[in-house]
Amino acid sequence: MRVFLETERLVLRQFTEDDVDRLVALDGDPAVMRYITGGRPTPRAEVRDELLPAYLRSYARFAGYGFWAAVEKASGDFLGWFHFRPVDGGPPDEAELGYRLRRAAWGKGYGTEGARALIRKGFTEFGVQRVVASMMAVNVASRRVLEKAGLTLVRTFHQPWPDRIEGEEQGDVEYALRRADWEHQEASGGARVATGSGPEPSRSGTPASGEGAVG
Repeated sequence: MRVFLETERLVLRQFTEDDVDRLVALDGDPAVMRYITGGRPTPRAEVRDELLPAYLRSYARFAGYGFWAAVEKASGDFLGWFHFRPVDGGPPDEAELGYRLRRAAWGKGYGTEGARALIRKGFTEFGVQRVVASMMAVNVASRRVLEKAGLTLVRTFHQPWPDRIEGEEQGDVEYALRRADWEHQEASGGARVATGSGPEPSRSGTPASGEGAVG
């Protein structure tokens, strides 16, 4: 098992072929998938034959980037995943941030904690100059997570998705953080904090990936 990074409460590690059941359970929760597929679970065969192999290939395809299983240090429990990867068709120094967490992990700050750690690693080790993330505009809880991690709203846009999801008429939103702004935040004592708590699943990433978006 290769550990990618650790935070105070989390270990982010590479996925292995033994993670199929964990991913099936994660994508099998309608609440987790609400803003990704409208609540439809991902079939086991799709997880086994498409999603997990794609996660495993990402480590060789992008040095230092990929999909990372999130494990709670205290219990060893699988909490979900984060991704940090180059933006399809984007500048080489721009990275996309995303995550998907089990309901048991919601409202505990894990999304913000993992996001901040990945952002720091990207800016300090990988030469990233800009981090982006997107999700449904109605996904208020995940928007707060990104704000707590220091990202700010860039735009609202509309894009086609294969599943009908309540609230999609409001479109999607893109958040971003430039390295210079992050450095200013760090010098000022960290990212600004948005109030509020709640679930932390999200629909982020590029539509072509079939992942949903902040997946």
